[in-house]
Parts: sequence; structure tokens; C-alpha cells
Amino acid sequence: MKMVSAIIKPFKLDEVREALSSIGVQGITVSEVKGFGRQKGHTELYRGAEYVVDFLPKIKMEVAVPSETVDQVIEAIENAARTGKIGDGKIFVSPLEHVIRIRTGETGSDAI
Repeated sequence: MKMVSAIIKPFKLDEVREALSSIGVQGITVSEVKGFGRQKGHTELYRGAEYVVDFLPKIKMEVAVPSETVDQVIEAIENAARTGKIGDGKIFVSPLEHVIRIRTGETGSDAI
């Protein structure tokens, strides 16, 4: 099993969710986060004063999937989240040692 985490632009969330649903992914966890990569924030003008926004709003998605479907999940996220502009995000894949469904006590792939 693998944990796939993706940092994406907020307006791409619905497209990524639909892409994951279409390949059979049943559950995702979504968090609103802030951060920056190569774009290093930007400057904005507010009430005549210019200030720097260091951290940009992003969405962090986490999906636990069987090892066999990782490539499909990565491809779905990549295709749905890509705008071709700086700040599209990143995908991280980590091994997942143990999963337990609290309600039923199911473990492993059955708990996903």
C-alpha cells in the first residue's frame, strides 16, 4: 500500500477529485495549506501599500491506495492538476505500513 500526497492549486481540486473518482479511488483527505516553491510568493497592492505574500494558498490531498494502482493515481492527478504554469504543485509517494478501519477493525487493503 502507498500514501499519495499531492500539493495542488485550489481551483484544480474538483477536476482532480473527478479524475480520481473515475479510476475508482473512493476516499481522499483534503487540507487547505500555504506554501511556496520556485515562484517564491508575489507582491500585492492593498490600500495603496505594496506588500509581499510569501506563502500562497494550496490544497494538500492525501490518498491511500493499493500498490498496484499508484501509477494510475499519479497519472490522474498529474493530468487533472496541470496548468503548465509555475506553481502547479508536487506529488509525493510514501510506503504505507499499516491501515486499520476503526469502525470494523479491518486491516490492510480491506481497510482502504
